[in-house]
Amino acid sequence: MDLSELSDFSTTSHQHHTWARTFHSYPERYIKPRTPEELQKVIKLARRCRRRITIVGCGHSPSDLTCTSSWLVNLDHFEEILDINKKTNVVVMQAGIRLHELGLKLKEQGLAMPNLGSIDHQSIAGAIGTATHGSSTRHGILSQSVLALKIMLANGRTVSCSAEQNGDLFRAALVSLGAIGIITEVTFQAVPAFDIEWSQSIHPLEEIIADWEKDLWTQKEFTRVWWLPYMKRCIKWRADKTDKPHQPPEANWWGGRIGFHTYHILLYCAQWVPSILPHLEKFVINVQYAFKDGAGSTAVQEGRTGLLMNCMYSQFVNEWAIPLEKGPAAITRLSLWLNGDEKASGIPFSSKGLYVHAPVEVRVCDTSSTQPRPYLDNTMPDGPTLYLNATLYRPYNRDPPCRERYYEAFEWLMKELGGRPHWAKNFSTVTREEMHMMYSEMSDWVRIRNEMDPEGMFVGDWHRRLLLPEDIGNPNMQLEERKMNVRPATGGGQDWFGHIPGKNLSPQGSEESFEMMQGVEAEKSVMFNNAQCDEEEEEL
Repeated sequence: MDLSELSDFSTTSHQHHTWARTFHSYPERYIKPRTPEELQKVIKLARRCRRRITIVGCGHSPSDLTCTSSWLVNLDHFEEILDINKKTNVVVMQAGIRLHELGLKLKEQGLAMPNLGSIDHQSIAGAIGTATHGSSTRHGILSQSVLALKIMLANGRTVSCSAEQNGDLFRAALVSLGAIGIITEVTFQAVPAFDIEWSQSIHPLEEIIADWEKDLWTQKEFTRVWWLPYMKRCIKWRADKTDKPHQPPEANWWGGRIGFHTYHILLYCAQWVPSILPHLEKFVINVQYAFKDGAGSTAVQEGRTGLLMNCMYSQFVNEWAIPLEKGPAAITRLSLWLNGDEKASGIPFSSKGLYVHAPVEVRVCDTSSTQPRPYLDNTMPDGPTLYLNATLYRPYNRDPPCRERYYEAFEWLMKELGGRPHWAKNFSTVTREEMHMMYSEMSDWVRIRNEMDPEGMFVGDWHRRLLLPEDIGNPNMQLEERKMNVRPATGGGQDWFGHIPGKNLSPQGSEESFEMMQGVEAEKSVMFNNAQCDEEEEEL
């Protein structure tokens, strides 16, 4: 067995980037297996060649979680529905299926997912593995509906897990962060297909705060809020299931191509003159709502589309989970800080000259009654959870000048309020020690991870930096990949380079490897890697 056996479903010239183009990496090999047998062959060859494996779907996480200079595996061919139980609505599917395609296939059977996040581009495995959530106090994170998993481990063996079978592995794999193995099948509790009637309207921030403890989050099944910090107003979006006939959202020019590009250009201008951002916030709301409190719109749509939103442009997203009851304090203090009253906010950073993008997204969920609970579930264990998402756009892939100071202050406040960062987002000030303090069962997750993958085939720099203590086993597992260098990428974002075990690269070696992989040198690299794998097979 050698690398030539991967030639039908892999390439050595793939350039990987996150959806937002915040990070770029250049894997030695990009592999799209078509069957479980081919995937097993990939894992066995990775062991022989001493290579790390990273799993990627749509790359929607804007962090460096999916960056690698080693082998990058995509499961887009694992997209089939394997079984549907019409009596129980339990669906068994391959784990690479994208949520959009899953929604369409479930619709054909009169079924749906019970809840969705803001987008449906992700694979089901990626959405589960990063604790994706929607916005409803009647629903938890997506893994709440997962009944069982099949995982291919670093030894090539596939194991099944559920609440009743391999329970510890199940709890670890429900939020696996790609570090335990490769999820190949998901057993999921679907629900009958449904439509929703939604409405959105603009309200003063004081009104939203006053309704917080009343029925803001409970009157309707689905609720989310977009907070406009400079106008001190909020857009309230609510939805309930309905049997009414479909009614499409009202169209306007701002929601079309002209509005899309106009706003993009204005955001780009704000890169150079950030002080226009409060005025830009007011302009956008004036176009959509004419500054009239209570003004808004309504529609009736399928749940699988009506629960989604348009993310629009490349962006940084820094989202944290805090107890729902601490939401008013969080928003009030952050509002004071953004509007110049640093002393009253209690946030020990200067906001002078700092201007941020709007809106701040406010969502909720509740997984507190769910059992078994994932070890790394970032929601609150004893009640509803509020998610605050400080989004910063990257107009034409350029980083906003406010990012470092804004996120430093935002994360400080979230930590003080007992928050935990969303795993798939751009948090930057959290240490490994802080992460272990946030999760009382982190040691259990680490234990299971190390038992399933002792050589670190699925471990990257992101995992070591935030989750894995340096004193567990060898400081570096044999197949673990560490970041060696980062440099500005052409066109924006960062180029990420990792150290591939066994290559004995210098800190610049990954860049040299990247340059070598271009053009005719790629063929030489494949020949070298085949020889290296053969040598190591003899050693094994």
